[in-house]
Amino acid sequence: MSELQSYKPIVGISMGDYNGIGPEVILKALESNQLSRQCTPVIYGSLRVLNKYRQMLNMKEWNLQAIQKVEQANPKSTNVITCWNDQQTELEPGKITPAAGKAAFAALKRATDDLKAGRINALVTAPINKDTMQSEDFKFPGHTEYLAQAFGVKEALMFMVAGDFRVGVLTGHIPLDQVRAQLTPEKLTAKISQILHSLRSDFGIVKPRLAVLGLNPHAGENGLLGTEEQDIISPVLLKFREKGELVIGPFPADGFFAASTYRHYDAVLAMYHDQGLIPFKTIAFNSGVNFTAGLSAVRTSPDHGTAYDIAGKNSAEPGSMLEAIYLACDVARYRLDTAEIVKNALVSTPQASESQAPGKAQRPNRNS
Repeated sequence: MSELQSYKPIVGISMGDYNGIGPEVILKALESNQLSRQCTPVIYGSLRVLNKYRQMLNMKEWNLQAIQKVEQANPKSTNVITCWNDQQTELEPGKITPAAGKAAFAALKRATDDLKAGRINALVTAPINKDTMQSEDFKFPGHTEYLAQAFGVKEALMFMVAGDFRVGVLTGHIPLDQVRAQLTPEKLTAKISQILHSLRSDFGIVKPRLAVLGLNPHAGENGLLGTEEQDIISPVLLKFREKGELVIGPFPADGFFAASTYRHYDAVLAMYHDQGLIPFKTIAFNSGVNFTAGLSAVRTSPDHGTAYDIAGKNSAEPGSMLEAIYLACDVARYRLDTAEIVKNALVSTPQASESQAPGKAQRPNRNS
C-alpha cells in the first residue's frame, strides 16, 4: 500500500441541530467504527446527547471515545469532543428550540477553529436550523457563507456532488427576486473559474467539461423571454472557450436535465439555488453531498436538512452522510497528493477523470 493510500485524514463532524436527524445519521454512518480504516472521525457536539441517541437506536454494544482535544483522538475509535456544558441539555426530537441552535453553533465554531488551525484535515457538517442559529456570532444564511468568512474568502461555491454528477450555483441562499441583480459578467466569470479550479484541484479532472444553464425559460428563446443569455452569459462563455476551456451553454434547464444531458459534462452551473438543487436532489437525494469549493480547507455535508418530521424515529437514512465523509477523505487525499507533487517538482502523467484520482476511499457494500 502506498503512503497516500495509507494516509488516514482526521475528519471532524459537527453534530448540527440535536433535535434533528444529525446525531442519528452520524451514529449510523460511524456505527461500530466501520470507517476507521478510511479516517479518524472526531464528532464535535455532546457525548451525553450522542449516548442518548445511541440508546434510542439500540447501539448499546458500541462505545464512543470522549476526548478533550483533537490531539487525543484514537484512530481506531469514534471520538467525541463535547463543545458546551451539556449537563442540562434535554432532547426534544422533532422540535425547534433556541437551545439546540445555540449548541449547534458551539459545535460548528469549535470544529471550524480546529479546521483553520490544521488540527483536522476535513470538516463534515450535519444539518442546522438556520433560524435558531442566528445570533451576534452567526449572521449567515448557512454553513457555506459562515465558512467563507472564517477562511477569508469573499465568496465560496456551493457544489453538489454525487459521483460524476456535480452541480454548482451562481447564487446561493438569497431571495429569488435578487438573482437577476447578481448575474453579472464578473460574478459569472468568478464562479466558472472556481468550478474549473475545483474540478482540477479537488477531483483530478485535467480537462473539465462544464455546462452552464440559462436564467430564463428556454434560455431566453433568442431574446423573446429575456436577454440575459445573449447580453451576459454567452459573451462570458465565449471568452472561456477562446482560452481553450470546454465551457458550453447556455442550456434551457428543463430539457437539459430531462434529456440527461448532464451526463456528458463533469459539472453543471445553475443560475440560482432551486434551478440546480431541485433536479440534483431528485436524481441523487440519498447519495448527494454538498461540497464547499473555493476554501483552502475541505468541507462537505449531506444534501438534506434537519428533517424534524422523522427525528428520533430511527428512520433516517445515513447514505448522504456516509458519502459526505467519503468525499471529504477523497478530496483531502487528493489535495495531499497534489501538494506533494508540487513540493517535489515531479512530472506526472495527469489522469482523465475524478474516478482515477489516487487514494480514493473504498466504499464498503452497504448491504454487507
